[in-house]
Amino acid sequence: MAEVTSTPIEDYAVLGDLATAALVSRQGSIDWLCLPRFDSHACFAALLGTPDNGRWLLGPADPDARSTRRYLEGSFILETIHETATGKVRVIDLMPVADQRADVVRIVEGIEGTVRMRHEWVVRFGYGKTRPWITRHTEDREGRDTRIITAIAGPDMLVLRGTRLPQAEDGRHVDEFDVAADDILTFSTTWFRSHLPVPAPLTVRSRVEQTLEASNDWVRRARYDGPYAPAVTRSLLVLRLLSHGVTGGIVAAVTTSLPEDFGGERNWDYRYCWLRDAALSLEALVGCGYTDEARLWRGWLMRAVAGDPEDLQIMYCVDGSRELPERTLDFLPGYAGSRPVRVGNAAVDQRQTDVLGEVMIALHDARLRGMEENNEAWDLQRALVENLADRWEEPDNGLWEIRGPVRKFTHSRVMVWAAFDRAVRAVEEFGFDGPVDKWRDLRDKVRDEVLTNGWDEERQTFVQYYGSTEVDASLLVMSSAGFLAGDDPKMIGTIRAVERDLMPHGLVLRYRTQTGVDGLAGDEHPFLACSFWLVQAYAKAGMVDEATALMDRLVGLCNDVGLLSEEYDPVGQRMVGNFPQAFSHLTLVGAALALSEALGKESHGPK
Repeated sequence: MAEVTSTPIEDYAVLGDLATAALVSRQGSIDWLCLPRFDSHACFAALLGTPDNGRWLLGPADPDARSTRRYLEGSFILETIHETATGKVRVIDLMPVADQRADVVRIVEGIEGTVRMRHEWVVRFGYGKTRPWITRHTEDREGRDTRIITAIAGPDMLVLRGTRLPQAEDGRHVDEFDVAADDILTFSTTWFRSHLPVPAPLTVRSRVEQTLEASNDWVRRARYDGPYAPAVTRSLLVLRLLSHGVTGGIVAAVTTSLPEDFGGERNWDYRYCWLRDAALSLEALVGCGYTDEARLWRGWLMRAVAGDPEDLQIMYCVDGSRELPERTLDFLPGYAGSRPVRVGNAAVDQRQTDVLGEVMIALHDARLRGMEENNEAWDLQRALVENLADRWEEPDNGLWEIRGPVRKFTHSRVMVWAAFDRAVRAVEEFGFDGPVDKWRDLRDKVRDEVLTNGWDEERQTFVQYYGSTEVDASLLVMSSAGFLAGDDPKMIGTIRAVERDLMPHGLVLRYRTQTGVDGLAGDEHPFLACSFWLVQAYAKAGMVDEATALMDRLVGLCNDVGLLSEEYDPVGQRMVGNFPQAFSHLTLVGAALALSEALGKESHGPK
């Protein structure tokens, strides 16, 4: 197969409307967009293939144009300045929020001179496979005829509006035009159900202003004044962008199948709601004062997991539905030739015992910060904890979704302890009803087991799973979960073991793939969340200089608009994996909070 040339992951920015999100390259090409939801089919899928798999390009025709970009204030409204030898233009890209529509708006403004612009609108539904039926229409709006283009395939339809429309050319719609100083051209693409009338056009300027105002209002609610504030603010915004504003579901990433190993098989679909990732996102948000988001997510959780606790899944669709079977899209060549391209995720059927621990921690933190509990929500938590009491001793797949044999992973056991601990504290500190004596006994039993079977006396470290001599980066969260004090000698020993075994280039690997524990071929790069966990562990151990040095490096890995992928290749100096990644951004926030506390600053909590 011929090598597939792909835009570097770090060259993308993200747009979002609290229902779905788009990736737009520095050159102005929207190469990924699923409509109307994060987990819907993509209509622009060039990210995992070629432009023939769908994209919306609006950028300079000159390939040597110099492009700089930024987000406007506390928003995901993207401003890109393109400068050529003949002039300069500004492009504003956004997805308007909070209007229950699915629109992408693009505004081209001439700044100086003249710039030749290229416009390509290539729609391919079904993840880049299905060519739609495209028609040009005239619509009557307030007594004036306006030309539009519609693209339809089955239940989906897009409408393109604009100051000037591109022309059909071999299955695409293309145009080139000059933009002079003070020229303003507007374009919009809107998704809707094909059996419905074409939606009315947006009032573009007002929607830009409303989106900016709503975003800035949200940012002003933050309660954080510690170090790395700009990176923390952008990370909180990413977590908000990954949250569905109506259902409350929080997805792990915008994308699927951006590889952990270029050219390899470690390509997964992250457009779903992991209970763990969402709970950890809530911890970060609540830690900075966002308790409304916790209430919304708790409502999603109660709907998603309603039923028999035995049927609890580790992940769900955005609306809480349970079916997300994994399949491959063999017609797509994959990012940088990395195949297979997957949609759905077979890990949905795994047992991951740690999940309830993260959920209980997040809900307990939210209560501590003033979120009101209700009886129905506590009844659900109690039922889940009681089910865990019957099942906790079983081996599991662990938080890394190991596709090899199930084992008794130490991190999973620590999170079992956390689940019982937060249940006990809910009774003791908030007066909820539950078998607290039983839960205390189980908490103590789990702790004794971890200290006995999860500890390697010879190596002076906790280990990945019982009977192993390997370490795992997930062990770094033992202090933040409250299992050990940050300066406990066992915690310090584990930190040193991680430094020795998992930091070949100064960033932290999840675990050593060479052991074959995950049952997969190939290798992977440092997982950014793990390095942020090390910052947090350093901070809680009082190792502030080490924490600050590593945090400086990690924040420096953000791209020019403050986004992080799942992993980073320190040799190739490039981002790797799905993007933008909730896990990376939520752990950035957690590391900043821990470091701020270690520095003695009041950085979180209502003021």
